[in-house]
Amino acid sequence: MLGTTLAVRVHGFQEFNFLTFICTVLTAVSVHCAGNVVNTYYDFVKGIDDRKSDDRTLVDHILSKDEVVTLGVLLYGAGCAGFALLLYLSPAKLEHLALVYFGGMSSSFLYTGGIGLKYIALGDVLILIIFGPISVLFSYMAQTGYIEWATIFYAIPLALNTEAILHSNNTRDAESDKKVGIVTLAILIGKTCSHVLYALLLFTPYVIFVVLSMKYSGLFLLPMVTLKQAFDIERQFRNESTLRKVPRETAKLNLFFGILYVVACFLAPQLPFITRN
Repeated sequence: MLGTTLAVRVHGFQEFNFLTFICTVLTAVSVHCAGNVVNTYYDFVKGIDDRKSDDRTLVDHILSKDEVVTLGVLLYGAGCAGFALLLYLSPAKLEHLALVYFGGMSSSFLYTGGIGLKYIALGDVLILIIFGPISVLFSYMAQTGYIEWATIFYAIPLALNTEAILHSNNTRDAESDKKVGIVTLAILIGKTCSHVLYALLLFTPYVIFVVLSMKYSGLFLLPMVTLKQAFDIERQFRNESTLRKVPRETAKLNLFFGILYVVACFLAPQLPFITRN
């Protein structure tokens, strides 16, 4: 949504292609879901998911391992189908679309599959890249036909907020992760530094919005209405008894935060750093 919004603001509605937007959504969501399914499979196989885990798919035998594998294949297939349609609909060069798409798709698998970047403390870096810059760049390019690196700046608030979800999850599960021999950033830096990092991930986007509002438009303050919710979640993070709820609450914050951010970008009279090609 953010990448498409930026494209519409730069090129206007006359060049907006609704079918391209739908195919972009299909592609991005399918690959995202496939990555989650791969995570479900490998976390269970490696003994990470247990009776206390949030993901109950394999733990409670909702699906068998073979069914999860099949679901993952189907979702990646749906993503590839959406990508194939984009090749026909989008003005972007095939090699550019393919580079971003297959880079994102392979990364979603390698998060827990293959070398399993999540298990060697590189999952945080991957999430920061995929669930922000790559997704926004891909959707912008699908609409406009060219790469605009400035979209990466606009992706930063969403990327940081999304990484906060992962980091809170890893902090909560640090002890159980240690027992099965995997390494996450939360384990490496310890509880105190994990709290500092979570606060930085959670509140830095709001600082960015204040700066943007002071320099360009007060509309960038729209996401600030979620600030109180962010403070409430940060307090829950500091309390061991409420830490378990933090990843889910951070994800809810991400939803409202993201929608308001997209609205602000759509309505703001000026978008810094992006110019028509």
